[in-house]
Amino acid sequence: MEAEHLRGGWRQPVVLPSEVARWGISSAQAKTNLEKAGFNELPQRGARNLAAIAREVVTEPMVSLLLVAGLIYVFLGEPHDAAILIASVLVIILITLYQNGKTERALEALRTLADPWALVVRDGQQRRVPRREVVPEDLMVMVEGDRIPADGVVRASIDLQVDESLLTGESVPVRKRVASTGDQTPRPGGEGTPYVFAGTLVVRGTGYAQVQRTGSSTEFGRIGSSLQAVESRATHLEAESARVVRWMAVVALSVCLGVVLLYGLLHGSWVTGLLAGVTLAMALIPEEIPLILTICLAVGAAKIVKDGVLTRRFSAIEGLGSTTVLCVDKTGTLTLNQMVVREVATASYTGDPTRSSTSSGLVESRTLLDRALLASDPQPFDPMDRAFSDLAPTLSVPLLKDRPKLSLLRRYPFRSDFLAVCQAWTDPGGDGALLTVKGAPETVLDLCGLVGEPRTHWERGVSRFAEQGLRVLAVAEAHADLPELPEDPRELRFTLLGLAGLEDPLRKEVPEAVRSCQRAGIRVMMITGDFPLTALKIAAQAGLPTEAGAVTGPEIESLPEAELRTRLEHVSVCARVSPEQKLSIVRALQASGEIVAMTGDGVNDAPALKAADIGVAMGKRGTDVAREAASMVLLEDSFPSIVGATRAGRRIVENLRKAFSFLVSIHVPIAGVVLLPVLMGLPLLLFPVHIVFLEFIIDPAVSVGFEGEPADPHSMERPPRDPRAPIFDRRLTVRALSEGVTVLAGSLLLFFLTIHLGYPEDVARSLSFTTLVIAAITLMVVNRDLGSARAGEGRPTNRAMRTMVLLVLVALVASLFVPPVAAIFHFGVPPLPELGLAVLLGVATAGWRGISRALTSQGAGGASSIPSRSRPEDPPPAHQRVATDPP
Repeated sequence: MEAEHLRGGWRQPVVLPSEVARWGISSAQAKTNLEKAGFNELPQRGARNLAAIAREVVTEPMVSLLLVAGLIYVFLGEPHDAAILIASVLVIILITLYQNGKTERALEALRTLADPWALVVRDGQQRRVPRREVVPEDLMVMVEGDRIPADGVVRASIDLQVDESLLTGESVPVRKRVASTGDQTPRPGGEGTPYVFAGTLVVRGTGYAQVQRTGSSTEFGRIGSSLQAVESRATHLEAESARVVRWMAVVALSVCLGVVLLYGLLHGSWVTGLLAGVTLAMALIPEEIPLILTICLAVGAAKIVKDGVLTRRFSAIEGLGSTTVLCVDKTGTLTLNQMVVREVATASYTGDPTRSSTSSGLVESRTLLDRALLASDPQPFDPMDRAFSDLAPTLSVPLLKDRPKLSLLRRYPFRSDFLAVCQAWTDPGGDGALLTVKGAPETVLDLCGLVGEPRTHWERGVSRFAEQGLRVLAVAEAHADLPELPEDPRELRFTLLGLAGLEDPLRKEVPEAVRSCQRAGIRVMMITGDFPLTALKIAAQAGLPTEAGAVTGPEIESLPEAELRTRLEHVSVCARVSPEQKLSIVRALQASGEIVAMTGDGVNDAPALKAADIGVAMGKRGTDVAREAASMVLLEDSFPSIVGATRAGRRIVENLRKAFSFLVSIHVPIAGVVLLPVLMGLPLLLFPVHIVFLEFIIDPAVSVGFEGEPADPHSMERPPRDPRAPIFDRRLTVRALSEGVTVLAGSLLLFFLTIHLGYPEDVARSLSFTTLVIAAITLMVVNRDLGSARAGEGRPTNRAMRTMVLLVLVALVASLFVPPVAAIFHFGVPPLPELGLAVLLGVATAGWRGISRALTSQGAGGASSIPSRSRPEDPPPAHQRVATDPP
């Protein structure tokens, strides 16, 4: 039967599980309703078809230049060359389709994982389903901190309050009541209505609601379509790459215009000059930079999912490589979140509740467990509630679901100013109400009014449990008269029944993950609501330094800002911390120059998650509010997943740097061999078809080769990179330019010598082009070691790059020795000795830096150039932990 009490003039019924089960629908009915109503989502913009993608490709600078070059060849009476360039456009379209498909598949996988989940009742059981699969007639379970997935009518509630400001603009939450006959048409806003709406937020209480409308039929659906047009802000990487592309494009167009004018004035052939200018523009415009950025971030984010981390914002991937402090929750992140009641302390017994040797001890243990159950959810989800439910059968204590005559009257939820859960029930032994409470010992001891020696006695018990690393809860009871229940349980005087010590084992992989962070210069800080002694015990097991003790929530509130910053520089444990105090921790650490990653799961964690450089929400136990505020979501709520994602984030940034270095170093010689022969009055060395060949090397190299480059084995042994430093910094640019200049010098030197020695123009072109291609392959290999301490040491094989190199070599041999193909490239068959010289020149000019590093590493006996610290467990402050690449 329903139990109810009066509050504010309207009914607040509480429904037992058996009655809830009857309201839900079956899975078969849900499938039928889904077919009728469709998915619970707003209409999506249609996917781009092949024609749309082809139109986008044709408007890209490289393809436009190819088409212009083709028209020039037609004008010059070279239809064969024009046909080849047109065919290359078709090949580029096919490659673009593959790259777009790869990126879109990665993004769609992320969108699918990021789709929120909803809790509904089906087949008599609570089930989590994707929010888009909620259907009319479903029974939604509404919990504090979750967004409501669809429009519905309230069937049962306990102190349910909803923030409807998304629809009404009113910032004050409104209470909800149970529906009755005669209710008016549902509209958002207003106090005491029985309707809930999609997209609104449960800020207090719990309840059940029957779904009436889904998708575009909801109130949110009517106004929400415009939200699809909102565009996300560019990340730091995207802005930086756009700046580089704009700068290089301006330079390229300026130089190309100069080449056209110079060639026309010197040689009188404006059409050939235009062809030379187009060729140079193709060589200079860095259209691959946006490509590698998009693919690396999208595919990289999809790969991070394998580590159990969902990336909601690409900027988080950039931040992972710069993080200096990881602030993590203890429960469920460092521990398994699988509580077990290890010990109890009552008036006459302390120890394992299942091994009491006295009848009084057994009775007291049973009473404590019984009252702890009455202060728990009837359908336990919280690990501590489950721990008491799991112990109940052992002590022959009936579970709540087996007590049909017991009715819940009211629930006083856990709050920041009331660190306990209290519930009022019909008193089985009288006419009044039985109130039971379990929670933080200091809160419960205050409820019991204990002072002096009695309080000191129980506080010593709390300390003994905490020293064993146990989570300590106190349990108490009180009686009240009906029908009036107090607004605040602190108005009653409770009787203490005892303490319960619960154990949550540390995840076995956590110590190694902590050591990995310490080697990487990342400080791990554990934040928990537990007692300091319990927290320090768990921290020691995890491998965190505990010599400086723990800073507590009251200290965080009382310390001046400067002193708090100093205190946080030396501690790794924050205990007795409330969610609101997490924000103070984040701000203090950031004021000290730290880059902070913060985990959280509750509604009150949202400000800290949003303020942190990287907010990490819990995927399993986190609220919708926490997930929305965070930039990443832990799918398995596991700390090692954060470490794995950090390693992957560093890999992505490293690969972007490698790809950028390769792009600059290969574009310099390509542009040079087009420009300098024109300026010196020599025959053109490269034509558009040669640029197309080279682009077929460059594009796969950056989109497949470098994107798939495995992580450097030493990436987690270097300190975090300076977040203020650009990804494409001056040092990297100078390195790439120096490599490009040496390749340019080698290619031109060979071309000039062969022309001077009387070799035919087509043979000289084939030899110089061979040097360029071999240099491009060598640059790919050399840039794999960019940022590594030792050249090639311990590096996993990159199969994609190996396959690509073999294909390029086959294509090069075909272009040199297969007559029809050689004619396309205007090549003559080179003598083998000279061809060998061209190959050696390509390897030497592109690989001189890598060869030097390898010889230096061997001469030094393999000594690593990675910065080392004498105390890896206590990293220096953030401003001293700036990563630099080995030369």
